[in-house]
Amino acid sequence: MRPTRGDGRLFRDTNVQGTQALASAAAANGVKRFIFLSSVKVNGEATYDRPFTAADEAKPVDDYGTSKSEAETNVFEIAAKSSMEAIVIRPPLVYGPGVKANFLRLMSWVHKGIPLPLGAIRNQRSMVSVWNLCDLIKQTIEIPSVKSGVLMVSDGEDLSTPDLIRRLAVAMGRSARLVSVPESLLKVAGALTGKSAEIARLRGSLTVDISETKRQLGWTPPLSVDEGIARTVRWYLNEANARGG
Repeated sequence: MRPTRGDGRLFRDTNVQGTQALASAAAANGVKRFIFLSSVKVNGEATYDRPFTAADEAKPVDDYGTSKSEAETNVFEIAAKSSMEAIVIRPPLVYGPGVKANFLRLMSWVHKGIPLPLGAIRNQRSMVSVWNLCDLIKQTIEIPSVKSGVLMVSDGEDLSTPDLIRRLAVAMGRSARLVSVPESLLKVAGALTGKSAEIARLRGSLTVDISETKRQLGWTPPLSVDEGIARTVRWYLNEANARGG
């Protein structure tokens, strides 16, 4: 989440060359279906007038997204030259036990009762719990009729940042201490503190359209957003108790 100068090479070595080697070996050894876990970052960093779809042109904006996009291309090219099917899954933010970055920070702030200046944000974010993501992967393994291509995935319910904070608070039995601060001031605060990227993710929208995934697989996310958040909060509280926090 904090790119450094050497990350571009590392992403290429792992996500591009590593995936290419694995897909080539799979095709050569008769694997029937190759499932590649990619990232919504292949589509881009933000949505404005509509959600991202699998049919959208790839528009990655950083080294990580670019490496995932190149890896997807390689996987499909390898599959096209063999009898192997290739399925790419592009998740947005994945949460559950072990979640990091802003999701973990929000849980910590809510747990500590810290007032959050995010009440005025009116964005929409798609997320997917690790349980729903694993269920989709299971379906792509088990359903014979799944076609090669890209699948978008999410929990099926998008949340604003304030909505997420409120639901985290409910799951923790805490109050959501939201303060409405103009987004222009949040941008300035991000620039002054070197946290512009983190603030941008809290302010901005990024949604995905999973209608084609649902149609093709006859799939519905089995776990609600509230249950996914509740399970994640239970993990967080257990960890906090173990640390004495």
